[in-house]
Amino acid sequence: MVTRIGSKQRKTRHKFKRHYRDQGKIPLSRYFQQFIEGDKVNLKINSNVVKGRFFPRFHGLTGKITGKMKGTCYEVIIKDGGKTKSLFVHPIHLSK
Repeated sequence: MVTRIGSKQRKTRHKFKRHYRDQGKIPLSRYFQQFIEGDKVNLKINSNVVKGRFFPRFHGLTGKITGKMKGTCYEVIIKDGGKTKSLFVHPIHLSK
């Protein structure tokens, strides 16, 4: 096997770039937003917050909330190809 070169954030310079209006201080309402089971959410990584990130391949996908797990994070189910996968995501990286 070939050893992996780089980290999780490799080749994500354009993907994690934020709009100039969104740069700066993070609003607390985004940080503490609440979701209920069955909500559809958009997965978008906020590059300022490392906590509760998911793998960059899933950036921009839409998933469904299946419950609140792992402290403040939510469990999100997505379709990746033909498989369903579950992610544990912090609310700062989610939007309705």
